[in-house]
Amino acid sequence: MKAADFFSLPHSLASFAASFSPGAHPWEWLKQIGPALAAADFAGSQALPPGIHAEGPVFIHPTAQLPHTATLIGPVWIGPESKLLPGCFLRGNVIVGARCTVGHNAELKNSLLMDGVQVPHRPYVGDSILGNGAHLGAGAVLSNLRLDQKAVVLRLPTGTFDTGLRKFGAILGDKAEVGCNAVLQPGTLLGPRALVMPTMAFGGYLPPATIARVREQVSTFPRRD
Repeated sequence: MKAADFFSLPHSLASFAASFSPGAHPWEWLKQIGPALAAADFAGSQALPPGIHAEGPVFIHPTAQLPHTATLIGPVWIGPESKLLPGCFLRGNVIVGARCTVGHNAELKNSLLMDGVQVPHRPYVGDSILGNGAHLGAGAVLSNLRLDQKAVVLRLPTGTFDTGLRKFGAILGDKAEVGCNAVLQPGTLLGPRALVMPTMAFGGYLPPATIARVREQVSTFPRRD
């Protein structure tokens, strides 16, 4: 299972290409976000408005749109024409590509968002990679830590695989979607154009162009005349 099965690094992030091999397991990219940012050029960032609190190295492309309030804990890199909405909290090792929306009260950490990613309404994105055009509905959570805090084990079609990662959220392929208030369990993999319906708790692997939905349950109640 290769990163190239899920997404292609877009041109807007070409400066990071040496750090993200298309032939590697996609979850191996999580380990490369920090080193990629450590080697990045942060020159040419636009000035931050007074209401944005920033610590550490932060790059904001001159064409990106900024809110009046946000907290950015570097390293953070925001690409062209992307939009940050009020109250977003980016807390270290975050790369955002072109034309993305990082929404109101969104929290991101150690994550890579490729071009056109939409996480607009109160999501949590921890230790995750979102492919081009991926979308999270309001309140979606990409959970990144098991309750027992052990290393995340993947459930793949070929069997289980121990990643050795204590923090691992989700891998979303290009144009994958997660419905409102859904929760992806640690180590979830969604293939390109895969869809998780709203309010679900989903874990494991969802193949490309497949929908995960809650099985309908019908209850029969006594009739009252």
